[in-house]
Amino acid sequence: MSAGLPVLISRPGERASALAAAIEGAGFPVAHLDAMALEALPESQAMRQAWLDFDHFHKIVVVSPYAAECLDHALDRYWPQLPVGIAWYAVGSATAAALHERLGVRVHLPPADAGEDTSEALLELASLRDLDGQRVLLVAGEGGRTLLAETLAARGARVTRLALYRRRLQSPPPELQERLARGEFLALVASSGELLEHLARWCTKATLNQPLIVSSCRLATLANNLGFRTPVVAAGATPAALASAVVAACHQEDADVDQDDFEKG
Repeated sequence: MSAGLPVLISRPGERASALAAAIEGAGFPVAHLDAMALEALPESQAMRQAWLDFDHFHKIVVVSPYAAECLDHALDRYWPQLPVGIAWYAVGSATAAALHERLGVRVHLPPADAGEDTSEALLELASLRDLDGQRVLLVAGEGGRTLLAETLAARGARVTRLALYRRRLQSPPPELQERLARGEFLALVASSGELLEHLARWCTKATLNQPLIVSSCRLATLANNLGFRTPVVAAGATPAALASAVVAACHQEDADVDQDDFEKG
């Protein structure tokens, strides 16, 4: 193992701290790329209308922990006590945990046999297949993929997509740009396609040959298209799953180096 080299993480916001702690707990130093910031949007007329009509929704789908945080702040002003009878859904377990902790609600997750936390996996749930006439609130950030909204609408739902925050891409600090370009790190961890494409501008052949940890098969496909060498797909986007994948990738990298040295010897 390359002593002293860090694992580079790109996750923004508070979730970055939990991921860093999990990786450091596994014995690896961490460096934050700080390539994205999350910013809550000011309340709009569309938001106010959604909060006033909140008890009219049959299902609430939340796409990220930060979306859950923004939703909690909004509902606290309008609904001191949550209306009953709403079914809650989250794309991943971290989002579900945030909803349960903040709002105390029971949350539906992608099926366990789906193997990953993605929009595609969530849409496999039987309770999201026939939505004729049901009102669904999709809580997300600005932009991003439209798969969830389009599929839910195609299945008969009356979808309200509400953006509560924006993602602002930014350049990593110069020293980390150089480290990324030189491939001077143990592994790169990415759980967002938008971030991975953003970071690609600083990637060189040296970068692409280093271990890359991603959180889904969809991201692995994107990574392959960008030229990364055999990305490692973690069991999910949770800190524990990503940290476990880092351990496996770095140990495999050590084994490959040892084998190369043996063959050369």
